[in-house]
Amino acid sequence: MAVPHRALGRSGLSVSAQGLGCMGMSFAYGAPDAAEATATIDRALELGITLLDTADIYGFGENEQLVGRAIAGRRDDVVLATKFGIFIDPDGRDDRSVRGDPAYVRQACDASLERLGVDHIDLYYQHRPDTEVPIEETVGAMADLVGAGKVRYLGLSEASAGTVRRAAAVHPIAALQTEWSLFSRDIEAEIVPACRELGVGLVPYSPLGRGLLTGAVSSLDELQSDDFRRTQPRFQGDNLRRNLELVAVVREIAADLGATPGQVALAWLQAQGDDVVPIPGTKRRRYLEENAAALDLELPADDVARLEALQPIGTRYADPGWVNRDTPAQSSASAP
Repeated sequence: MAVPHRALGRSGLSVSAQGLGCMGMSFAYGAPDAAEATATIDRALELGITLLDTADIYGFGENEQLVGRAIAGRRDDVVLATKFGIFIDPDGRDDRSVRGDPAYVRQACDASLERLGVDHIDLYYQHRPDTEVPIEETVGAMADLVGAGKVRYLGLSEASAGTVRRAAAVHPIAALQTEWSLFSRDIEAEIVPACRELGVGLVPYSPLGRGLLTGAVSSLDELQSDDFRRTQPRFQGDNLRRNLELVAVVREIAADLGATPGQVALAWLQAQGDDVVPIPGTKRRRYLEENAAALDLELPADDVARLEALQPIGTRYADPGWVNRDTPAQSSASAP
């Protein structure tokens, strides 16, 4: 199949219309398998899926190293995205969870470049806005990385509409990465319109509802004890039972179209606009190929209406303050 490309907003950055989220290859979703993960990245590039997404916190650097090894010798075939900002002090002396101060921006970028084994990052995101540092200061430091040739384009992740606006006033923002799916619709009221007004592309992560929309999860008993999803409200108790009733609707639509539930979920998201580039995560080739086939699926209007009407139960994080974050106002004393 020939994977089409899309422009991320007005940034000029062209990427495959679907990317590959690499987090689960090293972190959060059960035991990793480096050989299969590498084969999955290989297959993605063969299919023409060139946007690879990682972060310094995934596996505490191991995921960046894995991705770096997988793309060695073919750097020009990849649009490489990584993220910084979620902070864990290895010595346990610093209890901050997010850092966006300029010194840390520079430090984190250099560390990611080393782990990835590359001389530049194509799309560098702040993973979460630092609620103690004005976004202007963080993005100013990120812009310096562009000037130094270490980064090509800038992105934000899980930022509020106001924070995106303030960031874009300092330097063009190519993309906002945030959770968006049939089961995560909260960004549609304010954040999506703001991004489109500013020419910021949208990169939805977890577009398959962390496996819930594919029908792959029907009980917590199916998940390993350290699986991240056990902590999420939508997977808890009665919430899970009621959400599975909604998944049944997705499954019915998929059966009528000769598709899988995951393909229906991706097709719905891809139809939200030409500036939308979902990055479904997988660590296995078979699911990668299934996800990529969704690019050829067009949903009838009545099916879209049925999907739009679904109302999932439970927030996507136990701490709602972890997403769509604001940063403090910049004082005149610290203005550039």
